[in-house]
Amino acid sequence: MTDVYDIPLQTIDGSKSTLVDYRNKVVLIVNTASRCGFTPQYAGLEALYRKYKDQGLVVLGFPCNQFGAQEPGDEAQIADFCEKNYGVSFPMFSKVDVNGAEAHPLFIYLKREAPGLLGSEMIKWNFTKFLLDKQGKVVSRFAPTTTPDEIEQAIIPLIQ
Repeated sequence: MTDVYDIPLQTIDGSKSTLVDYRNKVVLIVNTASRCGFTPQYAGLEALYRKYKDQGLVVLGFPCNQFGAQEPGDEAQIADFCEKNYGVSFPMFSKVDVNGAEAHPLFIYLKREAPGLLGSEMIKWNFTKFLLDKQGKVVSRFAPTTTPDEIEQAIIPLIQ
């Protein structure tokens, strides 16, 4: 599969989806978790989304329980947590695996297009971020420690 827009997805409320709705937008894809030291990044991700959504940025959250079992809840619990604690209004999707035999095809694609340190395709922890341009090309991969504020400078030229 070569077109990221064709990869089947499921929204956090269970609806079938793809990334086709985000064609011609700058997309920041993040594997998230509710009980992680990086969980407060939800606030920064929401701030980026609100600041730039009218200019074509969308942030997409994909909960993942593969790292320290830090996302144990079901989709309803995750959605409730994100909305109540961080006011998350950007699109969230069903829980996925990002590594291993059950890795979601989207994350297989993202890791292949933007390998990590020393060419590794593994995602090392929650809140790894992938930035796609308006054509769906993966232009950057950011470590969990990279804050949303630090990513802003990479977003600005892509939305102009």
